[in-house]
Parts: sequence; structure tokens; C-alpha cells
Amino acid sequence: MLSDEQKRISAVRAFNRFYTRQPGVLGQRLLESPFSLSEERVLYELAQRDGAAAKEIGIELDLDTGYLSRIVQKFDDDGLITRKPLPADRRQHQLNLTAKGRQAFAKLDRSSHEEVAKMLRRLSDTDRRRLTAAMATIEDLFGAGHASKPAILREPRPGDMGWVVQSHGAQYASEYGFDCSFEALVAEIAAQFLRSFDASRERCWIAEINGAPVGSVFLVRHDDEVAKLRLLLVESAGRGQGLGKRLVSECIAFARACGYRKITLWTQSILTPARKIYQDAGFVLVATEPHRSFGQSLIGETWEMKLWCPFPLE
Repeated sequence: MLSDEQKRISAVRAFNRFYTRQPGVLGQRLLESPFSLSEERVLYELAQRDGAAAKEIGIELDLDTGYLSRIVQKFDDDGLITRKPLPADRRQHQLNLTAKGRQAFAKLDRSSHEEVAKMLRRLSDTDRRRLTAAMATIEDLFGAGHASKPAILREPRPGDMGWVVQSHGAQYASEYGFDCSFEALVAEIAAQFLRSFDASRERCWIAEINGAPVGSVFLVRHDDEVAKLRLLLVESAGRGQGLGKRLVSECIAFARACGYRKITLWTQSILTPARKIYQDAGFVLVATEPHRSFGQSLIGETWEMKLWCPFPLE
């Protein structure tokens, strides 16, 4: 049986095979032009800048130095470029397109535009939007700045509770082997939050990166003095930036502002990353209990944090 990782790898490889079977993608000569794919990329880069260094283009396109040198020589022989040594390093050359080179690029650019337009005309307006949105997602996920983009925390919107249930069910099944009874429990908690939400004493935070949810946490009323922290989750796309800590800190600050005297939570001993977040935030383990739930033999843990309140409740 394939693991989740193996399934994802197979899915990406299948998409690559499908995409490269589309007209004009895989062929060595694209769009009926005399250029190979790598030659077209170099030509495009030269058309976007003046006086580019060959080394600079090679690094950006991740091209072998010898292969790039042959492309540059071919362009020079065909009269598409001029090249002159860089003043700072005469071993490196500064490249510029000639008038003939710009004409070649313009023809290629028009052909590319027409080819893509023909492909898009086969789709409805809705499917075009779906396609470009999916492409933007892929570009963002593999772009250099994706990992460094910080998450924003916001209030839940319609549809977010469904995401909370689905993401908890999928992540806990994948990482801890929980069965569907855990997803049912999350659904019950989310439904109860929506049914009896008290805006003055309760909150849900959704963490989002580039418009996509990647984390959640709930603070709900247990009684006038005690709040419960529930459903802390950070997906893999949101990890590595202290997002779990931020979500828990929001709960603590809100609980203090509401005048709660204590926050309590229930978790499992196997959830090591979450336990560390709770411990670092000041929660204390007060009780443990072995149990059989969610298809697993677990040790449930109750953690508490006492909150200092400057004004005693009446």
C-alpha cells in the first residue's frame, strides 16, 4: 500500500507527464521556431534587459556553463546578439540583442501568445479562472519567497469550519493514525461553537497564508472563570514560523482581557510539538489518563494555566 508521500509523488509525476504531452510543451522545436526551449529562455531573458552578463543569465536559468556558451556562440554567429567584455572582468561578456535578434524574439513572442490564446479558447470563462488560479498557486508554492511569507490571523468566515474539520481529520490520520471518530469529534466541537457562540467571551482564529488557511485555534467558555483552548492546528505549509505559539498567545491574551481566571485544555501525550507550545506558554500538566479513542491507545493529558487578573470578579 502506498504511503501518502508516495501517492503525492505519483500525482505530481502523472501531472508532469500529462502537461508535457500538451501541444508545444515537450518538443525540441517549439511553436515552429528554429529555437530549442533553452535557447528560447535565453532569448527571452536578453529581451527583458540591456547589457546582461552571460554568467548572470546562466545562474538565473540554471544552465550549464558550457551549454550556455554554445547558445551564446550560436546567437553570435546568427547575428542575434552583440557581446563585449565586462570592464570589471574581461573573461565575462555583456550581451545585447541586435535588431535581428529583437525581430526574432518578437516573432517568437507573438507565436507563443497565439498558441496560449488558442489553448485557452477551448475553456469556459470559469475554467480559465480555475486554470490561472491553479498556476498562480503552483508558482507561489515553488517561488523563492513562499517559505518566508508570514501568516495573518483573522476571524473565521463561512466555510472555515468545514476546513477545520477536514484538515484535522486528514492531518491526524496521516501523522498519528487517528480514525474517522476524531473527525467526528472535531465536527461536534465546531458545530457547538457556531450554535452557541458568545462574541464577548469566545474566539476562533484562522491563520492564513496567501489567502489559504493553514492553522486554527479556538478559545471557548467553560464557565465564568474557566476558558478552554481547543483545536490548535498548524498545517505543514504554516510551520517553521512560530505560528502555533502565536495562536496560543492570542488565546491567552483574549482570556485575560475577558477576565477568565484559568485556561484548560485536553491533549494527547503523543502530540509532542503541541505539548511543547503549551509548556513554553506557561501551561502546567495537571492530570493524565490512559484511554482508547480514535482507533488508538492513548494517554490523555489535561493542562492548565492560571491567569492573573487585576480586578476580582464580582
